[in-house]
Formats: sequence, C-alpha cells, structure tokens
Amino acid sequence: MNLSDLKSQWNQVLDEVERINRVAWLAYFDARLAKLEGGKLYLDFSDPAKLAGGHDYANARKPELRSVVEGAIKSVTGESLEVIDA
Repeated sequence: MNLSDLKSQWNQVLDEVERINRVAWLAYFDARLAKLEGGKLYLDFSDPAKLAGGHDYANARKPELRSVVEGAIKSVTGESLEVIDA
C-alpha cells in the first residue's frame, strides 16, 4: 500500500472510526495524511487556513484513540500501520 491508495480509502477509515468511537473521530477527522513509510502513517494537523500555527490536539490524541484509528485502517484496508501524530 502507498499513500495514494490510503488517501483513496481515508473517508471509509474515518467512517469506521466514527462508528467505533466518536471522540477518536473528532480528534482525527481533519488530519492530513502526510507520509507513509516503513509501516508508519504520519499525520499532519496543521491547516493555515483554519488556525495560525495549526492545531494542537496532543492531549486529545491519546494512545487509546490512536489505536482506534489504527484498528479502523486495518479493518478497511487490511494493512497494519502505526499512526504517528506529526
């Protein structure tokens, strides 16, 4: 799987996250897929059109919420990826 493949399925992943845990969906719904390398998915939360300096949801993106996203990726794509909040 490459980043383009995952991007094409990302809305399905987010739908699965929302079905499992709405709080996780709220923490991750506007993440941008920045890089996929070595089984690690790097997410970018900066969006200059919304807030100067980007979002800082570090406290919201707890390990248990990250695991929901990782599980949804596995469920939708069949791939096991580690999510890295960049």
